[in-house]
Amino acid sequence: MASNRRGLPEINAGSMADIAFLLLIFFLVTTTIETDSGLNRKLPPMEDVVDPPIIKERNIFTVVVNKYNQLLVEEKPLELVNLREEAVKFLDNGGGKGEEACDYCLGDRDPDSSDNPDKAVISLKNDRETDYKVYIAVQNELVAAYNVLRNREFKRINPNLGLDFVQANKIYNDPRTSITEKERLKPLLVEVKLLFPQKLSEAEPSKTN
Repeated sequence: MASNRRGLPEINAGSMADIAFLLLIFFLVTTTIETDSGLNRKLPPMEDVVDPPIIKERNIFTVVVNKYNQLLVEEKPLELVNLREEAVKFLDNGGGKGEEACDYCLGDRDPDSSDNPDKAVISLKNDRETDYKVYIAVQNELVAAYNVLRNREFKRINPNLGLDFVQANKIYNDPRTSITEKERLKPLLVEVKLLFPQKLSEAEPSKTN
């Protein structure tokens, strides 16, 4: 008896390929792919590199405290009790000429020392093994040197106030002082600070062998 089987229908591969291609196009068109857009930032403009000002060697007063807590000023040993006096001599030297002259300085005007207080820089450096109390004591003496000169100039400019710079500055910073009194003292303090600006440079501690 002859078999009455029917053959399976053939699938048109060409049509399937067309359908797959159309689906691919559909998904490409309709699918949204999220991307990180980032932050909208405007970069700062390139700035010219400015070289730091050159400081003359005579305008630098070097103070070093080594690991043995010994004080070296201008590479020479010095006792702490004499540091303030030496710093005052340097700051008040007034060795400049012409535009760099200092008419209110009362120092020796040594040509090998500072030109004027605005040019004078005190460089303080310590060793990592320096005792902290010694370092603070040295720093306090240097700040006191500035105050000695500021006190002198404050009294010279304001002879009728009966105050020196340190006293006036203390009153100004007191929260109990009235706004009116602060406004009166502020320009007087600023004027003296400009005459003897505190330029105390503290370098990174070094490690000596």
